[in-house]
Amino acid sequence: MALVMGFRLSPVSAICSGIRRGFGVRAQSSDGGSSTLFSSESDPVAALNGASVVLGTQKNGSLVKEERAVRFLRDEERKGKKKEKGEEGLAPLWDDGYGVRSVEDYFVAAKEVCKPDGGPPRWFCPLECGSPLQDSPTLLFLPGLDGTGLGLSLHHQALGKVFEVHCLHIPVHDRTPFEGLVKLVDEAVKLEYALSPNKPIYLVGDSFGGCLALAVAARNPTVDLVLILANPATSFRRSQLQPLFPILEALPDGLHATVPFLLSFIMGDPVKMASVNIGNRLPPAKKIEQLSYNLTALLPCLPELSNIIPRDTLLWKLKLLKSAAAYANSRLHAVKAEVLVLASGKDYMLPSVDEAQRLAGILQNCKVRNFNDNGHTLLLEDGIGLLTIIRGTCMYRRSRRHDLVGDFIPPSMTEFRYAMDQLFGLFRSVIGSVFFSTLEDGKIVKGLSGVPDEGPVIYVGYHMLMGLELASITEAFLSQKGTALRGIAHPLLFTVKVENSSSEFSMFDWFKIFGAVPVSATNLFNLLSTKSHVLLYPGGAREALHLKGEEYKLFWPDHPEFVRMAARFGATIVPFGVVGEDDVTELALDHKDLMKIPIVNDFVRDMSRDSIQIRDETSGEVANQNLAPPLLLPKIPGRFYYLFGKPIRMKGMEKILKDREKANQLYQQIKSEVESNLDYLIKKREEDPYRNFIDRTVYQTLYPPETTPTFDP
Repeated sequence: MALVMGFRLSPVSAICSGIRRGFGVRAQSSDGGSSTLFSSESDPVAALNGASVVLGTQKNGSLVKEERAVRFLRDEERKGKKKEKGEEGLAPLWDDGYGVRSVEDYFVAAKEVCKPDGGPPRWFCPLECGSPLQDSPTLLFLPGLDGTGLGLSLHHQALGKVFEVHCLHIPVHDRTPFEGLVKLVDEAVKLEYALSPNKPIYLVGDSFGGCLALAVAARNPTVDLVLILANPATSFRRSQLQPLFPILEALPDGLHATVPFLLSFIMGDPVKMASVNIGNRLPPAKKIEQLSYNLTALLPCLPELSNIIPRDTLLWKLKLLKSAAAYANSRLHAVKAEVLVLASGKDYMLPSVDEAQRLAGILQNCKVRNFNDNGHTLLLEDGIGLLTIIRGTCMYRRSRRHDLVGDFIPPSMTEFRYAMDQLFGLFRSVIGSVFFSTLEDGKIVKGLSGVPDEGPVIYVGYHMLMGLELASITEAFLSQKGTALRGIAHPLLFTVKVENSSSEFSMFDWFKIFGAVPVSATNLFNLLSTKSHVLLYPGGAREALHLKGEEYKLFWPDHPEFVRMAARFGATIVPFGVVGEDDVTELALDHKDLMKIPIVNDFVRDMSRDSIQIRDETSGEVANQNLAPPLLLPKIPGRFYYLFGKPIRMKGMEKILKDREKANQLYQQIKSEVESNLDYLIKKREEDPYRNFIDRTVYQTLYPPETTPTFDP
């Protein structure tokens, strides 16, 4: 009698060596008979195998009621914990645990899981995922060829903060056909949908699991599903290894021990696997030393592949892959779910990059992100965390509706360090940004002590050329204030056109991770209602893409767009200025120059014609938004200087809501203060003995621990 496994028992755990694990499973007979609840607190393998103590029995038709009762108890328990701890969500720079676990840990856990048990496929919840935030959606992980269900090991801690994570385990000697696995996952999806019909259900499919996810999505077009497919095996018929499969079938048992070593280099990049827990901030010599150690530790684990995928299982899995690819491909037209395809550029097992583009052309709602330096086992290699990818592509949501404000997850420490070191590290070190702020008594001080701690706050300022100031201001507020700024960005960054312009994980994705939302009155309203710290540039693209000779000139709308909104919520407005673009770059060709160049001018016209116009001619000069990037020439860098003016507190100024004249007067005052901040910085930077990059470099060489001084305010 086949068994179908449910999973809604609290708390369920993973199987990992060296730590006591316990979890619950539900076994339900496929003929609709009785179901039994199991639990284990000692032997993780026995628990996964279902060899455990019987806790209760349920008859036909009562499963959903019981699951609702379990969900209710879990939610009430979580509410109590949140009330006790006073937690409302994740704080900026939270610990996502990425890099704590390694691929070696995966092999250790897989060795325990793969002991023969004769049991059917089943679900389990990794213990290290912990308890997620309230109202978190469910994530079902569908494994690849290994079938262990441990393929998300590197991402468990981060995903567990914002998802109810459940992983499918397919025992090593299980021979359930593909249709049977589809039915198992399909029943889990239907059960979850019955429990939470207003929440999305995430299916993360790795390779073979990608076929499984697509097949289940095709069967459930009305269920709100979000599919994350890592190198999906729908391209199996075009695999580079097709000629080798007949050889594997004829290979003698005595030589099969060599197959795991071959597979390890085909399926993944050993260097990428060994680099997972190496910190980016280590000196190069330490990185090489740690990499050498990790590779040495990883090599003895490779023979475990022969236990994870023994000869008979490998041959069965290859046949299963063939049927899975055919089944999924024949039903792609029926998939209505949101889909994100992650494709590895060094996948030597499947043509994943080409397959991602094929799927994007067939599926109705599909995004693609390529990872050019990764192999087939993308989720077990060094790179970017899966949660980071989901957030950067705006795929995370807690309900049917996308809510970029309500569903925002602040950047984690790992994301912060990666962005500031890998993406902006050189630029930040070159410009040596200096911050000043203004206290309530009008005194200007170094640092951000004059900036309000409590929101809602709107920071209104000058947008430097190409937004060069964004990286430093984001870093300063996160590191000094623990505040995640929510930038109001041009809607073009969130359009399909930009999504399709580059299939790699790009800078646009990182803007979203750090809190950018499309400019709109609704988004500003929602941000202020949640007491957020909002970064607003009234000059927008017109200011950031200004012409020659327009440095430090404001291009603001003719009428106030944010003052009355700030008064509505009693928000604090902080005007600020930033200078330094003229010390870093020279504007060689601006928009007018580009329009004089044949062919190039056609490209510029196309960009302007297809762009989203967020203001009309009544807004004045700021409405002229030409989005073609100018040609910049680098200079020997100077320094960036930021000055945040005296906070303007709007609490108690509700009269401005009805008095347009007073609102406009305050608007002009704010604009004047931004201009004054710019004038102050332009003048005072002449007093900085370390304004020049060379002088700062010499100082940092002589006094490495110290911050390079600047002028006294």
